[in-house]
Amino acid sequence: MAQSIAAKAHDFSFTTIDGGPLPLAQFRGKLLLVVNTASQCGFTPQYRELQALYEKYRSKGLTVIGVPSNDFGEQEPGSNAEIKKFCKDKYAVDFPLAAKEKVSGADAHPFYQWAASQGGEAAAPRWNFHKYLIGPYGDLAGVYPTQVKPLDRTITDDIDRFIATSTA
Repeated sequence: MAQSIAAKAHDFSFTTIDGGPLPLAQFRGKLLLVVNTASQCGFTPQYRELQALYEKYRSKGLTVIGVPSNDFGEQEPGSNAEIKKFCKDKYAVDFPLAAKEKVSGADAHPFYQWAASQGGEAAAPRWNFHKYLIGPYGDLAGVYPTQVKPLDRTITDDIDRFIATSTA
């Protein structure tokens, strides 16, 4: 399905790692942090901070969604079942995981094409653990490259700002 540049993040849907639907529309009015992930990457320990971020902010309306991808360095070669087991066993991940997706190039998942169209070239993921903050109305509210860890103040300050605005 072709998406217009005027689309919002809530117009897109992923498939869960278990094969069910994961429409982003269910998160309207809340914050989302969408992260392309990989299990065999030097940045894989960021799963620990993603889980901690989720635990810290989920009661305030933040959901983290991990989107496994094998696009960079072939660092996510496993099946969806293997990825899910790895995330649970090694990092106790309980935030939603999507099924493995393409996140770069012409055949990237439509969400990633939209994010790049909204944020420009710098918004397209260049490696694993590239992060997108989606505001409550489905707008692209922040883009954070791989090197910015999930608990970095750059991200938490943006999340805190949205929470303060929504409760004011």
